This record gives sequence, structure tokens and C-alpha cells, in this order.
Amino acid sequence: MKRNDYIEWDEYFMGIALLSAERSKDPNTRVGSCIVGDDNKILSVGYNGMPRGCSDDIFSWERDREEELDNKYLYVCHAELNAILNYSGKSFENARLYTTLFPCNECTKAIIQSGIKEVIYFSDKYSGSDSTIAAKRMMDVAGVKKRAYKTSGKNIRLEL
Repeated sequence: MKRNDYIEWDEYFMGIALLSAERSKDPNTRVGSCIVGDDNKILSVGYNGMPRGCSDDIFSWERDREEELDNKYLYVCHAELNAILNYSGKSFENARLYTTLFPCNECTKAIIQSGIKEVIYFSDKYSGSDSTIAAKRMMDVAGVKKRAYKTSGKNIRLEL
């Protein structure tokens, strides 16, 4: 008899996004993303971090420095964009993106352009920001579905 307490697809893919977020070195906001094809195969993952070749020991991780050039926002590549850029396949047509934080307007442009058709997000803590409002507007116009992940309350412990 098969076991009945396995995790559902949404739980599995959001779990991958949450685990990917743990790779981020950002001291304030760790974000992970997982892109999945319509056949439930993982196509790519990403987390927020410095671009390849840009040492995360040289560029600032601070977000409130007086000098704008010393703030992380000008340098960090977001998890969603990293997941898109990490992909070496042909197409994301009709793919789903699981992400731990609702995408910003810049990542949303890449999501739309890449053919991703659904965004499932864990948190929408910046829902009132202009960036998030613009992202939602673009998704609506472009026909990209968006939905909040519904937590199941399951707890999985990994010992690494």
C-alpha cells in the first residue's frame, strides 16, 4: 500500500524555492525561485545574489547607505531573474514560477518576456509599493496568472 502523507506539487516546488533562498548571502532578504514546466519538471532555480564575477565581498549588502552607490539594490540580481538567466533550455512557454517573494516590476518584465504564464508567491510583503503594483498591472495585462501560495502547515526537517 502506498503512503498517503507525501507532499503535493505546490508544496514540493515552493519547498525548492524556500531551500534555494537559503543560498542567498543577503543579511536582510533571502529570496528563492523555482521555474517548473507544465509537465511538473523543474527547469531552473535561482536566489538573490551578486552577478557572476562580482565578488560579494567587494559590493555592499547594505540597503540604507547615504551614498546610493553603496546600496545593494544597484548590484544584487533578484532570484526570479537569476532563475531565468540560469536556464539553458529553449523556452519557458506556459511555465510556472514559484517564488518566496512577489516579483518586482523589473523581474516581471523578464517573466513576461520569457513566456512564464503563472507566478505562485509565498509572501507579498511589499504589496503597497509602486514596484509591486506595477508588476501586478503588467501581469494582468499580459495574462500572467498570479496566486498566493496556501501553506499546508506541514513541517519538513532536513538535516544537512
